[in-house]
Amino acid sequence: MPIEARAMTAAKQTALDWIEANRAAISADHQTLWEFAEPAWREYRSAAWYVDRLRAEGFEVEAGSAGMPTAFCARWGDEGPVLGGYAEYDAVPGRTQAQTPYRKPREGYSAYAAGHTDPHSALGIGAFAGFIAAKRAFERHGIKARLKFFGEPAEKMCGSKPVHAAHGYYDDLDAAISFHPASFEGFRNSCYWDTACLAYWSKIYTFRCDSPQTWTAEVAATGHGHSSNRAPGSLDAVCMMYTLAKQLKESMLPRSGGWTLNEHVLVAGQATSDNLAPNIGQIQYSCRAPTLAMHEPVFAVLDRTARQVAEMTHCTLEETWVTKTRVGLPNRALAALTFGNFALVGPPAWDQAARDFGREIQRGLGLTPMDDPFPASMSRLTQPEDGEAWMRSMLPPWQMHYGADDYVDYTWHAPTVRLYVARPVLAEPSPGYRYPEWTRYAMGGLAATIDPMWHAAGRTIATTLVDLATDPAALAAAQQEFRERTGGGIGGERWVAPLLPGDFKAPVDFAWPEYVDTPRGREWTLRSP
Repeated sequence: MPIEARAMTAAKQTALDWIEANRAAISADHQTLWEFAEPAWREYRSAAWYVDRLRAEGFEVEAGSAGMPTAFCARWGDEGPVLGGYAEYDAVPGRTQAQTPYRKPREGYSAYAAGHTDPHSALGIGAFAGFIAAKRAFERHGIKARLKFFGEPAEKMCGSKPVHAAHGYYDDLDAAISFHPASFEGFRNSCYWDTACLAYWSKIYTFRCDSPQTWTAEVAATGHGHSSNRAPGSLDAVCMMYTLAKQLKESMLPRSGGWTLNEHVLVAGQATSDNLAPNIGQIQYSCRAPTLAMHEPVFAVLDRTARQVAEMTHCTLEETWVTKTRVGLPNRALAALTFGNFALVGPPAWDQAARDFGREIQRGLGLTPMDDPFPASMSRLTQPEDGEAWMRSMLPPWQMHYGADDYVDYTWHAPTVRLYVARPVLAEPSPGYRYPEWTRYAMGGLAATIDPMWHAAGRTIATTLVDLATDPAALAAAQQEFRERTGGGIGGERWVAPLLPGDFKAPVDFAWPEYVDTPRGREWTLRSP
């Protein structure tokens, strides 16, 4: 049965009025965050912006929560249900793009600098707007509720939410809202119903060659150490690890379930002199898989390979977990409540300025500009059960998890909804046509094309928070479903505990890409040729 729109109330109207009155200011705030474009674990300006604004709104803010310098936990209220949500703000290296209908780095930045892809800048500002609007409504109407708003860095490597969860930050939540820009063709403007996101595990292998002189005995006296045979060292270790893991990949898991394994070289030998053994190399592996059990053999193979490589190259080995997420736990009751409010406020709508920009992109790509360059599904609601049917059509019957996101760690501590709102994308001129990725990045920064998304998200989040605070039966239904799915709630017989230890230290000290301030100005660590 289709989910009907929820009723409008005076408190909801107050929240919506606040968003409308501040729409231009929120749009300007989004531009600020979009320009920061800071990558994972290095979102210093973005996190500081949120901390300052939340404190100005009367929130008590713990900066650097769970030991993560660019995370925060903001609390407001002292009575009523605890309602959680979050902002993300990390950008992706090598994806900078100006707000232009052609490919161009942001002015003054290297082509290899970071840029917002999903975009997290709009994800964060949409959630922020919804929570501030709800708070204003709670204050005006005397509604008892407590808000808990998190800053979640490093989402692109699923970094912070498993850490917050392991440190106990989600244990007091009564319900949580997770919003994400929609990227699925058949799932725009909807909520997850049964299928949820899968698990994401990531690990760094560090190879060190600290004692190269012990590689082998001297074959002949040379009178000079530089003429001796050199230990292979860490660069060879990283190269061998990369190559061997590629060769072994097909033997790690069956060829089903949509699992992936990707790697990233953080340090490659430190560019040591040609006659000295490279002393440190680091390679990171990240795996997505629809069950926790599928991750175990993958990292067992990687661990064995790393140990053998270290021995062959005369290195020591260090293993460091970056993240280990659980799989997502759905909650139909909260999904229905949230979608009912989405139906109340309506889907996003794009105006003529947005369409003009879309047509400029198409014209620049040599395509015939369309009257409406956007798919009709961007401005249409999708009932959760219809979206679920579309999702199931792509997956084998046994697979109930698809797509990686660390919001899944919220779902094991409180009933959590996964809200999707359409992001601006262009309609295909012919079946199977793929636009360059920069087109999405450009539209994610331009106010005319991105504002409708965060605006619809903020309105939906605000009205849902009002319902959770004022409709005890609706909240109780979501909590009852959570207890049933976990076998009793936190600690229940089917509950999955955080996969990281309670004293886990986030891997913030590695050589992650970042901006640096030099006498030449602010630069990206990978400079343009």
